[in-house]
Amino acid sequence: MNLPNKLTVIRMCMVPVFVLFMLTDIGGDANKWIALVLFCVASFTDFLDGKIARSRNLVTNFGKFMDPLADKLLVCAAMICLIPQGKLAAWIVIVIISREFIISGFRLVASDAGIVIAASYWGKFKTVFQMMMIIVLIADFGGVFDLIGQILIWIALILTVISLIDYIWKNHQVLTEGGM
Repeated sequence: MNLPNKLTVIRMCMVPVFVLFMLTDIGGDANKWIALVLFCVASFTDFLDGKIARSRNLVTNFGKFMDPLADKLLVCAAMICLIPQGKLAAWIVIVIISREFIISGFRLVASDAGIVIAASYWGKFKTVFQMMMIIVLIADFGGVFDLIGQILIWIALILTVISLIDYIWKNHQVLTEGGM
């Protein structure tokens, strides 16, 4: 297993530990900060594994499938953890997670038809803004950061919808040629 794939696996393994600190009092008052550091490190591995894979020509089928899955697990777990804390509305999380299921379904249908659907820039922007939103919401500095958090929530939501429309528009042939 190459380094980018190892980073992806590490990111996936970090998700339950992150959730543990988000939803329990195991670390006491440090929980929020431990969870924040775990999320930031896991998010950085997302950037790092892709950069290493592309620069060293280490792109694999495992990485193409598992890297986006690891991102979805991390981001969705974080957003779900923010709901009971009152930092993120459930309907927003439902919209964002629904988009992830729809795109994953598209990718599965496309894969069966021998078509690879690469991540778009809209999807990458969406992920970056979702991660920034989560970081600001977990940190919960208050004051102006509450406003920044709300702005990031809306930007992430809008980019989620735009990236969904973009994927469907660019890959509509998957539905018609993919046997649906």
